[in-house]
Order: sequence, then structure tokens, then C-alpha cells
Amino acid sequence: MRIELRDIHKSFGPVHANAGISLEVAEASVLGVLGENGAGKSTLMKIISGFQPPDSGSILLDGALASIRSPADAIRLGIGMLHQDPLDFPPLRLVDDLLLGSSGPLRPDRRGAARAMRELAERFGFDLDPDSYVDALTVGERQQLEILRLLWMQAKVLILDEPTTGISLPQKEKLFATIRRLASEGMTVLFVSHKLEDVEALCDAAVVLRQGELVGRSEPPFDARRLVELMFGKEVPQVSRRCAEPGRPVLSARNLCLDSIRLQIKDLELSVCAGETVGLAGMEGSGQALFLSSCAGLERAVSGKVCLDERDMTKSSHHDFKRRGVAYLPAARLEEGLVPGLSLAEHFILSEGSRGSGTAHGVFIARGAAEERATSRIAAYNIKGRPDSPVESLSGGNQQRALLALLREELSLILVEHPTRGLDIESTAYIWAKLKERCSRGAAIVFISSDLDEILQYSDRVLVFFAGRVSPPIDAEGLSASELGGLIGGKGWEAFDRESARAPAPSTQGATHA
Repeated sequence: MRIELRDIHKSFGPVHANAGISLEVAEASVLGVLGENGAGKSTLMKIISGFQPPDSGSILLDGALASIRSPADAIRLGIGMLHQDPLDFPPLRLVDDLLLGSSGPLRPDRRGAARAMRELAERFGFDLDPDSYVDALTVGERQQLEILRLLWMQAKVLILDEPTTGISLPQKEKLFATIRRLASEGMTVLFVSHKLEDVEALCDAAVVLRQGELVGRSEPPFDARRLVELMFGKEVPQVSRRCAEPGRPVLSARNLCLDSIRLQIKDLELSVCAGETVGLAGMEGSGQALFLSSCAGLERAVSGKVCLDERDMTKSSHHDFKRRGVAYLPAARLEEGLVPGLSLAEHFILSEGSRGSGTAHGVFIARGAAEERATSRIAAYNIKGRPDSPVESLSGGNQQRALLALLREELSLILVEHPTRGLDIESTAYIWAKLKERCSRGAAIVFISSDLDEILQYSDRVLVFFAGRVSPPIDAEGLSASELGGLIGGKGWEAFDRESARAPAPSTQGATHA
């Protein structure tokens, strides 16, 4: 299906999100859509997929004028979109989420849908059970479910908003192979991404949006430096790698054993020092999220200990961990980290009102002080929003900045899931500059990322998780992307087995390299 956009405009108050965008997307092609956070990419994709009506302009499909006023209209016309934050229903089983909204008889064919879902999941290499519940899935698995749903609904145009976020390298390779096959069979794909290497590997062409306008189009071979300049209007400098000077032990895991429905982790040993950053790498569901939750008091250990500053916290609650200076930033920003419907100012009231900031006095709220506090934090963290902006109206990068702005000043340990999920290059550098600033003030950071480059760039040491197994801490500076990718895929673990046979108890301090 060929798509043509003519002079698309969309404004939200004073913000001109799309300013006269005209664009053609060829049938049976993959078009990359690049731009910084807040450039208008998601707004444009929502207009094409019926989630937002344009203020003016027109959409043509195969040369015919199309009226797309809702997602149902878009699906009927063969257009489906995978959002950066998947649209699903946590209380439902996967097969029921697949069926929801589809046309058919009053009593749907659940058995047939489950069979079709298993077949599609097998093509992608996704480990999804139709009878399990959506609320048991990770963020990456929820994205996988939505991809399967759109394909099952026979979309002819597939809009993918950051689809490689939260999935493993082998899964990404299978996804790309499937996208190429679908394009060869006539499907049109719009691929929204901040990862230039993904666009280079997959796309037939790329367009760049900046501040709501279409500022450039490029064909292979792509010039990465030119694309970055188009995205930001300037050259973005590379962030230099800085090694930490470790201080006192902040977090210790001793013979830690964790258990969930899907896997077990046994005898995990780790000591994290003040000023240090430890990256957790592995395929989705390999145990890294389970371990991070246990470090925040959200998951209880079967045996072993979790200690903060040498104090046993194994049986303590999440609130006890928070009182000891632990902060946890989840991957699901809107579902777990922020409160949709509340403004930025109201978030600062909730997070700081009871700590003597002057924004709250007993049951009363000092609105003036709260507005001042929010304005100060918005400026300090370069958030594109106002104190009265609802958090759901912010772009992904600005939501992540808001989460950082909500952190207490005095922290000893920061736990982060996918700190730069869906963020552009400049926002990624900004987020990590703020996190490393915390390290320089004595905090330790433990984070999860599916981006191998991010793990290697910002970690001092790395723990690799594979099917419940956990590597000893590995020095990130001496680790290559190919070695890390191999370990994530289950290769190279024999070296750890040999070392374990020689030394019964692995060291919890120094670095070990496979």
C-alpha cells in the first residue's frame, strides 16, 4: 500500500507538533523515521494510524483520499501501529488481548486464535504462552505481543515505534528478517527509531523530523553524521567513558537465591561500591529484572542475603529500602513510575511535600511553593513542559527526565530499568550525565539495558544473566560487544565453569573476564 501525506498540521496549544509535513512512502518498502524526542514523529504516526486527527491536511492510500478518524478506521484500511508503550490489558490472558477489538462472531474462536498466535510467535522466536496473563510480561514481551496482534489482524501498513527496545539481539535479528520478508511480500513499514544502526541495517530510505518539520530525506548508503546533524541541527559530541573510583560497599548480595514462576537464580554474589555503575545484561526474562526487584525490596529472596551498607535488608519492605536511600526507576514509566492525569507540579508535591520542601503543610498544599519548585526542577533537568503539564502529554525523553527530577537529593543506590529506552542520542547523553553526577556524589547505580553499547559505554562492571545463570562480575572496559552478545546468547560460559571449579567461592569484589 502506497501512502501519501499532504501538508499535515497538528497543534497542541502553542506547540506546533506537525508543521506542514508532506511525505510519500512507497509500497513494499521500509521507511525509517528519525528525529529527536519531541520532534513530532509519534504525533505523525498517530495521525496515520487514527489515534490523533490532523488539524488540516490529507492522507492518500494508493492514490485514494482516506478518512482516518479512529484506530478502528485505520485497521479496516489495513494500518496498524505498535506504540512505544504497548496498548494492552494487564488483567487479560494473552489470547484474549489478541482477540480484543477484532471483528467476528459474538463468541470468538479462542482456540483458533491461540493456535495462530503460537505459529506467529514461533516465526519471531518469541516465548509467549497464549494462556498466560499480560501482567506477567516484561515491557519487551508486551511489545512482542502487540506485534503479533497487528500481524494477526492482517495489517498491510505496519507502523513500529521503537520496536527493538527491550528485546534481545537474536530476537531483533529475527524481527528484522520478518520485516524484510513482509516488505518483499508487499507490506509497507514505517520504522520509527532513534538507533541509526537499526535504520542503516533495515530501511530502504529515511526521513528526518525536527521541531515538527520534515527537514531531510536520505537513501542508502546512509551518512550517520549527516543524519545526526539533521536531527539536532548540530553535531552531537560522543560521551567519553569514565571509570569510577569505588568507595565503600553499598549493596551486597550473598549466596542470593531467587525464585519466580519462570526461573530460579541460585547463589548470586555481588558487591557494589559507592560511585560504581553495574550493568545487568541478558535476554528478556533471564532473571535480571527479578534481581533488580530484590535489591529494591520488591521481591523476597528464597535464601541468602541482600545487605545495604552491611545491614541485612533481606526481609525488609520496599519502604524500608527507600528510607535507607534506595531509589527504583521502572521501565514502565507511565504504569509504574508516574501517575497519568497528574501534572508535573503535583508529582513534585507527592514526592517532596512531606520532606520539608515547603510545598505541603499537613493536609494543605502550598500551591505557590509547589509551582516554584516544579519550575526550578523543570529548568534544572531541561524538561520540555510546564508545571501544569500532565505527565502523559510529555515525550518519552521528558518523562524519563521527570523521573530523574523526582529523585531525592541524598541517595546511596539507584536501580534503573532501561534508563534510555526510546530516547534519542542527545537525551541519552543527558540522562547518563545526570546519573553519573549522582555517582560522583557517592551513589551506586545498578541498571538493566538491552542495548549492548549502552551496557559497555556506561558500566564499570557487567553481570550477564542467561536462563537463571549469572556470570561473575566482568570488567566492562575489557569486554567487547561480540563477547557480551555471545554470553547473552549462552556462549562462553565454559570459562566461568572452569574458574568456578578452581575456586569454590567467586570473589565479590574484583572483576572477572571471560
